[in-house]
Amino acid sequence: MTVQRLHVGKRLSEAAIHNGTVYLAGQIAEDTTQNIEGQTREVLGHIDRLLAEAGSSKENILSCQIYIADVKDFEGMNAVWDAWVPAGNTPPRATVEAKLARPELLVEIIIVAAQK
Repeated sequence: MTVQRLHVGKRLSEAAIHNGTVYLAGQIAEDTTQNIEGQTREVLGHIDRLLAEAGSSKENILSCQIYIADVKDFEGMNAVWDAWVPAGNTPPRATVEAKLARPELLVEIIIVAAQK
């Protein structure tokens, strides 16, 4: 079985595809001046783009892990998530408060999805 990697860097690949399953690296916002809603929208946009490139979509998400820097942002993140996630296709999900790699990062999302 081969592993296909997308956007391979020195430290990580943005995605790996194996046996019909797509594994995304943790996605973060590039514009960290945004609030939780803005960063979440940007991160979900990165996820949409990577899943499409890997032959998948948000309808095919198998699991999701969300890390937020402050639990007070839970509702704001959820408002954006709820508008994005397809009704009837909500994946298993965990959300935890965590110290992220840089203080300006408010949210990081990891996705595993099936290819179409």
